[in-house]
Amino acid sequence: MNLPTEVSIVEVGPRDGLQNESVMVATPDKRRLIEALAGAGLQRIEVGSFVSPKWIPQMADGLELIQSLNLPAGIRTSALVPNDKGYESALQSGLKEIALFMSATESHNKKNINKTTQEAIDTLAGLAKRAREDGLKVRCYLSVVFVCPYEGKTDARKVEELVKQLVSIGIDELSLGDTIGGATPQDVWNILERLEKDVPKNKLALHFHDTRGTALANVLAGLQAGITIFDSSIGGMGGCPYAPGAAGNLATEDLVYMLEGMGIKTGVNLEKLVDAGQLAQELVKHNLAGRYLQACLASRAKLSKEKAANLEACK
Repeated sequence: MNLPTEVSIVEVGPRDGLQNESVMVATPDKRRLIEALAGAGLQRIEVGSFVSPKWIPQMADGLELIQSLNLPAGIRTSALVPNDKGYESALQSGLKEIALFMSATESHNKKNINKTTQEAIDTLAGLAKRAREDGLKVRCYLSVVFVCPYEGKTDARKVEELVKQLVSIGIDELSLGDTIGGATPQDVWNILERLEKDVPKNKLALHFHDTRGTALANVLAGLQAGITIFDSSIGGMGGCPYAPGAAGNLATEDLVYMLEGMGIKTGVNLEKLVDAGQLAQELVKHNLAGRYLQACLASRAKLSKEKAANLEACK
């Protein structure tokens, strides 16, 4: 297989993961989690969002959290920005990168952000212009690229047209989202082949949910197509309100385990990543879905019991 030798991972757990959790996590604990993720070697972390606390109370402390972070030099942090008010907060926080968002279908835009597709693009264009003038990098999430909960299979021609428009307004990086986890590797191949002539591959990222267990298979398809940026969430935190009971984001530790096992460098220490996953579980007060995390924690628990039993036998 013709695969890249190195991959960049964008950790979205502190935002996309925590915002779906019912347990409110205190600001100092969020800081501990973000610092643990950075300590594991993750170089890009989405740390929060500046959406209205009325809609997502978990993210109400974004400004305080970001200004309290003490991360190693070189770590790229970003936050989700929905509008001009959110942008002002992002600017005040000192962030050098923002993340915008919209959907690939008319129905999902109306349900998710109460805007038509054109209204969403106009809003993003204004925010991207301000960010460029202020010297900020701009990432954009495009949701339901493959399947929409309202319209079914997303029209690839519409996706292509939207991508062209988003690139034209100055988006630095575009993350293509499988929001309800309905994509297969063939779908990934098809859309990337279609976009090849419109946007350089180094401007594209892939964001998979593991609803139907195809996230890693879809990553492999993306790798084969030349993509080197993937979003993931510690422990698989997060989810989709349109797929109740389903698994959430692709777990970061599952992604790292597969990539490193294939000889693809991530710069991430798996043992330290598991430590961060264990901390995340403690903060949200339930087990997370990440398979590698659960396997490793079970192994650690077994070794701990065996060690305790051996010590007892020596008394």
